Parts: sequence; C-alpha cells; structure tokens
Amino acid sequence: MKSKGRKWLWLALATFPTWLAGCEKNNEHNTLTVSPSRIEIPAGGGTDSLVVETNASNWKISSKIASWIQLSHNFGKGPKDVVTVTVNTQTTTNRSDTLIFTAGDATPVEVIITQGATQLDYTLTSNVSQLNFSNAEDSSTIVITTNASQWIITSQAEWINCSQLQGTSGSTEIKVYVSDNPLTQNRNGDLVITAENAPTVVIKITQEASLYPSYNTSPLAPDASGMGSTAQQIASAIKVGWNIGNTLEAIGGETAWGNPKVSKALIDLVKASGFNAIRIPCSWNQYVIDQETAELNPDWLDRVKEVVQYCVDANLYVILNIHWDGGWLENNCTVQKQKENNAKQKAFWEQIATHLRDFDEHLLFASANEPNVDNAEQMNVLLSYHQTFINAVRATGGRNSYRVLVIQGPSTDIEKTYNLMKKLPRDKTPNRMMVEIHYYTPWNFCGMEKDESWGKMFYYWGKDYHSTTDTERNATWGEEETVDRLFGLMKTQFVDKGIPVVLGEYAPTRRSNLTGDALQLHLASRAYYLKYVTQKARENGILPFYWDNGGLGAFASGIFDRPNLKVFDQQALDAIMEGANQ
Repeated sequence: MKSKGRKWLWLALATFPTWLAGCEKNNEHNTLTVSPSRIEIPAGGGTDSLVVETNASNWKISSKIASWIQLSHNFGKGPKDVVTVTVNTQTTTNRSDTLIFTAGDATPVEVIITQGATQLDYTLTSNVSQLNFSNAEDSSTIVITTNASQWIITSQAEWINCSQLQGTSGSTEIKVYVSDNPLTQNRNGDLVITAENAPTVVIKITQEASLYPSYNTSPLAPDASGMGSTAQQIASAIKVGWNIGNTLEAIGGETAWGNPKVSKALIDLVKASGFNAIRIPCSWNQYVIDQETAELNPDWLDRVKEVVQYCVDANLYVILNIHWDGGWLENNCTVQKQKENNAKQKAFWEQIATHLRDFDEHLLFASANEPNVDNAEQMNVLLSYHQTFINAVRATGGRNSYRVLVIQGPSTDIEKTYNLMKKLPRDKTPNRMMVEIHYYTPWNFCGMEKDESWGKMFYYWGKDYHSTTDTERNATWGEEETVDRLFGLMKTQFVDKGIPVVLGEYAPTRRSNLTGDALQLHLASRAYYLKYVTQKARENGILPFYWDNGGLGAFASGIFDRPNLKVFDQQALDAIMEGANQ
C-alpha cells in the first residue's frame, strides 16, 4: 500500500506543471495584439496608425486618452481593425501617454504615444479650451490672440462654423456657430487653430443630444413660388383680422369649449363680413400620441390643414400658432425648462411646418401665444424658444424657406415688449418676420367680471361716453391717450424699422347683464373702443385681429352666431369695419 501511494504521489507531482499550464491555457480564450507598440509623433504634429488584431468579439481602450491625442475611434470589433492616431498640436516640452487596449479575457496591451518638443517663435492662445452647447442651433464667442502674422482655423465637423476662418496678429473675436443636433446622442468636434512656428490650439466642442428624434426627415430645396411678398408687403395687404377663439385650441377637443367645429361656411361668412385675415389659435400638446418621441397625431395635423385650406380658399391670410396648449411653453419661460421646451418646440414645429409646407404666402406661422415673461433672464429664454421655432420651420425647406413668421413679445404686453425685447432672433431669410402683441387695456373695461381690491369694473370708456349718473363705472385710466402712447411705442420700436406688428388679440367683453340706459351707453362706448383701437392700430402700422371667443352672452365677445352661421353683434362688427376703413 505504501509503495503504491508513493508511486501515485510521484506521478502527480511529475505531471503537475503540465496540468496547471493546461488549466491556464484553457481559461485564456482570447488573444490581442496591437502594433506598433510605440508611436513617435513629430514635433510639428502628424498622423500614424495602429493595427489591432483579436479573436474577441470586440476591443476597447480602457485608459483615459490625453487631450492632445485624437483617435479615429477607441473601441471596435475583431478580427482586425485600424486606429488612426492624430496629434494636431505642438508642444514646447517632450510628452507621452500610454494607451491600454483590452479585448475579452486577453492580456491587456500597452501602446506608448510620444511627441518631441519644438522650438516656437510665436505665441497663439484662445480664451477658452472647451465650448458646450445645447442641442439647439446656437453660437458662442471666442477670442484668438497671437503675435504671428497669420492664423487659420480648421474643423472636420460640418455642424460647426465660424464667422471667419483666418486672421492676423493681435486679438480677434470670433463667433462659433453650431447647427441643431438631430441626433439622440451627444456629438463632439474640434476647432484647430494654427499659426506658423506657434503652438497649435485645439478647442473642444460638445453639443448635447436631442430629447426627441428629428421630424425634418424630408427637407426640400427652397421654393419661392407663391412666396414673393415680404412681411411688410403682407402687412400692407392685411386690413383687419378675426380669431377663431376657443375652438381649435380648446383642451378636450375642438368643440369642448362650446363652439361648433369650424366649417367652410363659417369662414366664408367671416370673409363676407369684411375680414381678410384669420388667426387660428391651436392646441398641439394634447394631440401627442407618443410622449417619448413627441409625435403628433396625423389626424389632427390633417384637421388643422383642412381649416387652413378653408381660409386660403377664401383668399384670407392665416396666422397659425401654438396657443396656450396647457401652458407647457408660455408658463415656463425659465432656465430650468429651457432645454425640455426647446426640444418640444422643435419637434412640434418640424411636424407642423412639414405638414403645411405647400401653402403659399397666405399662411403665416406664429411661435407661441402669450409667453409669461417679467425680466431679462426670462426674455432670453423666450428668445431661444423663438429661435428654435424659426430654425425648425426654415429647415423644412420648400415654401417654408420664405414663409413669414410671427414672434411674440414678452407676455404680448406692449410695455414689457418695449422694455425687454431689445433684440430679435436670427432669421437667414430677410424681411420675413413680424412681432405680436395683444391689447386688453384697461382690463377693468375689457375683461374684469367683478370688482377687485385693486380696482372696480369699468362700464364706460372714451371721453364722450362717460355716464353722468353711474360715475363710479367710468374709466379712470387706459383711454384714448393710452392707446395712442402704447401703439406709438410699437411703431417706433418695430414698424418704423421695417418689422410689422400684429395686434393678435383685442376685445372688450359685452356686459349684457346691464339693462336700460346703462346697457345702451356701455354698448355704445364698447363700439367706440373697437373703432378707436382698430383705427389707431392701422394708423401705426399694426395689424388688428379681433378676439372672438364664440360666446353670445354676458362677458363674451362673439360677433358671429356660429351654430346658425349669421352675424350676432352687428354693432361691434360695424365699429371694427369703420375703424379699419378710416
């Protein structure tokens, strides 16, 4: 027994190295080679290649890559791959970095990248080394400083552009522009700035991914047919407009707020009554069929297109907007919501603009409705929403390349617009922009339905329409001189500079709960208000669009009995037309 045991032990020890080596070999299934193992980049920069071979399904570089080294890719698949190594910058000291390649369970491979120092005669610097952008089209400023005679900027990324690509000694301010990122992943690019015998400067540029996929999937070449009029020429053609209020913007559906579906007969009645333009307040957010992608219901797009067609067939100009829409945009002109809202604004307008792209210049698009803005920070956010709107529409091409676009002032309030809207968004198509404001001044007369701590309701407006018996209900502010002053501000700020202004909404409600002489005086002063505001708007180059909410009772502003397709408030209609024809 003992001799057999010793023999077994001797055999086991004799075969142990072979058995152990066999286990190691069986556990290492993957191989990895990278050649060469060392790359030496010239002092002035250059490009070389690495060959990666592996039987693993994929490989990657596991180490952090130095900023002065650019690789064509840092991961790939077997069995063979080629990685391009580029160094665009120069250095005044020797430098090196080690790349560590891994593949499955293969032994990692190290590759050393080195670059020798160069003797530089000139300096070249930038005030920034990194620029970060949101997914929307945007720009930023860099400053290049050098004592070399000339510098040059190069970039391999088509989505990055600069206001100038070369310059001379001194300090030069450059605008860097990025286009919309249609991808759902971040993208990166470099600006490489060089000058002879000066250190190379690389500015890293990163742009965030889009939250939603791009819906600009079929852009067309610009088409100017039927789009020959500028914003000023269209403004000259619009006499007076009418709102299909409380209808296509109604939350819950087109008839949810008590009005019937819009018919061709209604549009023809509006045209026959003297209006030659229609504003269509429209909801979109409730018609999203996929919240993950912001895709709009195609049936709703078709319905809106049908209503626009009614208007265009009647030779009416049409302004189509994204209205209150649940408040997702107009109640959130904030930095916190800016990224999210710009993504939705882009997705919606790409779909709307593409679907309605074939209409001629009779159709105008409007970015929003009454965006709530009170300060400069919120104004900047609103401008980004408008910029996204303009970019999205223009990018769809075709007739949209020339379509007139309407942007809203802060809260569509005249004084806020005058004080806060000091600049406008960029539009690559000149003379195709209008600004929109609304006018419900004084609110005590136009909309207040009960007395408040800050003021009482006004029943009578205008210097010749005050009551001698019901004096506490006479307007004490906001009368003719206010109209003149505020409309004059818009004329000075925009109209005189070639930018038409749309008075997208105005209307004092009917206080038909009054009786007798009080009712008659109120209705007469209301008619005077409509005539005066309409007339003064036109005199100041402002395009008036009456707000008709469809209501026929007290505190409503309906002119037309929509269910019965007839004029309901002839007095108001006559006053508007008299003001428009002065």
